[in-house]
Amino acid sequence: MKLREILKSPVFALGHKWHFKKRTDGYESDTTALIRSMLDEESVREDQRWAWERWRNDASALKR
Repeated sequence: MKLREILKSPVFALGHKWHFKKRTDGYESDTTALIRSMLDEESVREDQRWAWERWRNDASALKR
């Protein structure tokens, strides 16, 4: 993946509702369950992977 190629963030329809289920084998907050369900969406997962790679490879963060 080349970081110079900017990935378009996913766009969802106005009023899009995320349906999520909490895990039953232990405690899980609503926020964690929501994020876990969002990452099941391929476009969101790719967007977050690209953002992580960009952050991890950002040389300007080392100059601070």
